[in-house]
Amino acid sequence: MAAQSYNAAVDMVDRNVAEGREAKTAFIDPARRLSYGALAERVARVGPMLARLGLQREDRVAMIMLDTVDFPVLFWGAIRAGIIPIPLNTLLPVEQFHYILEDSRAKALFVSPPFLQAGETAMTGLPLRTLAIAGDAPAQYPNFGQLLDAESAAAPADTSGDEVAFWLYSSGSTGMPKGVRHVHSSPMATARLYGQGVLGITENDVCFSAGKLYHAYGLGNGMSFPMSVGATTALLPDRPTPGAIFEVLRREQPTLFFGAPTLYAMMLADPACTPENGSKRLRWCVSAAEALPEHVGTEWKKRFGVDILDGIGSTEMLHIFISNQPDQLRYGTTGVAVPGYDLRIVDDKGADVPDGELGELLVRGPTAAEGYWNQREKTRRTFEGEWTRTGDIYVRDADGMYRYCGRNDDMFKVSGLWVSPFDVESALITHPSVLEAAVVAKEDGDGLLRPKAYITLKDSANASDTDALREGLKEHVKQQIGMWKYPRWIEIVDSLPKTATGKIQRFKLRD
Repeated sequence: MAAQSYNAAVDMVDRNVAEGREAKTAFIDPARRLSYGALAERVARVGPMLARLGLQREDRVAMIMLDTVDFPVLFWGAIRAGIIPIPLNTLLPVEQFHYILEDSRAKALFVSPPFLQAGETAMTGLPLRTLAIAGDAPAQYPNFGQLLDAESAAAPADTSGDEVAFWLYSSGSTGMPKGVRHVHSSPMATARLYGQGVLGITENDVCFSAGKLYHAYGLGNGMSFPMSVGATTALLPDRPTPGAIFEVLRREQPTLFFGAPTLYAMMLADPACTPENGSKRLRWCVSAAEALPEHVGTEWKKRFGVDILDGIGSTEMLHIFISNQPDQLRYGTTGVAVPGYDLRIVDDKGADVPDGELGELLVRGPTAAEGYWNQREKTRRTFEGEWTRTGDIYVRDADGMYRYCGRNDDMFKVSGLWVSPFDVESALITHPSVLEAAVVAKEDGDGLLRPKAYITLKDSANASDTDALREGLKEHVKQQIGMWKYPRWIEIVDSLPKTATGKIQRFKLRD
């Protein structure tokens, strides 16, 4: 029996028009506003445009694009036509752009103007021949808007919910990015389970995500969740600095804001971080990418009167599957399973561990990816039947709340006792001088593993007596979490290596 027809773009775009939201604003960027009606009209032209460029069903189209209204048009337009969009992290070096274009065998590349030179270089030596610009373009390159204007609307492709709709390349927190293949049914599933089930999103909400649309987190926050109910999204093309974030919060007055722990900490350290400079309509904030330190959540709540719902997801699962809930919130934990997902914590042999013991987190749910592209062995190691291995070490307490301890390759033992880098980092950033911290294992003179910390400071003036600061930090950690966990070495740096979503890349700090 043939699979039941389902097209994610029809559900996310066309349905909103059919339900009477044609005039309602779907997306806002600093230069333009796009209604659901205009979005649907533009999306329906993307298929014929890509066909004219030589793309056929299941071909790949790569995107190195800023968060403007052009992004959802191309992304959902490709999906509607049965062509697979691949949004790329705009912060990647050219070498990784080239790697992804070659690995994915993309047949066309669309870039925003700032990435034209990178796109040209990344295409070198590849069979990919089509490069188009979403924005002002030199005359020799086709312009996305003009290409669309020359086309007429076409019917959607007859796809199924189990058919691959788009790829996302993993953030590469432990190496080269991997192509993660997601199906048509998954965006709406994340929207129903988390967007509606946890956040209670409605068409009256305005969403603003610091996480970019090219990443699984931002894709859900800024597209799948709001589009599932006909809500509005405010887009920020620029880097999400505290100043840029506050400007959008003031101007657009969102009701839902999505950030990451590092960003919340940076915003709290900014003198402009006051309720007057934020959104008066905020009802929930969300955090993901890494675990939210307890004191960041409590300070945010104290200052703004709005809680941050901390959660964790992954590119492989498309969005958050463990989260604090509006009626079940405890800072310092990641919360409980999002309804619709099942969780296990297992030991090295795959056996479930009792509450209070560390183990690797496994998740089961309807949004798991089809697997990695061209990575058979890694697919087998990560996707075990219905269960997906996260690589995250967790512990569940007697109340059923899950607490993040670190990545499985970040954990190490000191004097026979496990040390979680996250615990040490959380202790360090409660010190008034410290903005960020990353902890890794380092061998001492006897060949034994000890914690080493890398920190950034809130104010460079605090570095005037670095020896005293280092000793003070060591004592601070001892008092916070225990004698054996304190960092034996502390290095003050200007910045820490991170993925696009703010996840610290500890492997780059290991000696």
